[in-house]
Amino acid sequence: MEEFIIDPRIPDEERTKESIRSAQICHKINQALPYSKEQQKLIKELFGDNVGQNSIINSPVFINIAKNVKIGYNCIIMNGFQCMSAGGLIIEDNVLISLNCTIATNNHDYYDRMLLTCKPVVIKKNAWLGVNVTILPGVTIGENAVVGAGAVVTKDVPDNAIVAGIPAKVIKVLDGEKFNK
Repeated sequence: MEEFIIDPRIPDEERTKESIRSAQICHKINQALPYSKEQQKLIKELFGDNVGQNSIINSPVFINIAKNVKIGYNCIIMNGFQCMSAGGLIIEDNVLISLNCTIATNNHDYYDRMLLTCKPVVIKKNAWLGVNVTILPGVTIGENAVVGAGAVVTKDVPDNAIVAGIPAKVIKVLDGEKFNK
């Protein structure tokens, strides 16, 4: 998907309603007893059919436009997950997201800072994000990739790569044949 622009100065009732809905449900999730039926019901309400079976989402969580987020099967999202999802986020199957990760799918235009420039983020299957990772708009994290703790990912990560640092750089490539597919 290509970059697109949102101008928040132009009223968009649907976007506003979804933003309020997402914020209010995230607040309720974060106040509910962890792993309770109430919390699981709220997670289902937040994502609808956009979250796969056996996926676990731990509170606290903040997602500003939840309808733009798709989570695959058998994913684990640990506490402190934050996502600015105007540009769209796809998390494929078997993805692990560690504590306090942030994903931004939108940024501000350098010259007209009220404009949001939006690009989707894709995290391919079996990827693993370490603690305190930040992923910026338009990035794809490759299949089986590992993003080291504290990394800031500004560019696509190849399949089977381990990246670390600010900005994240490839430090090792894993043998893709060793993964159970």
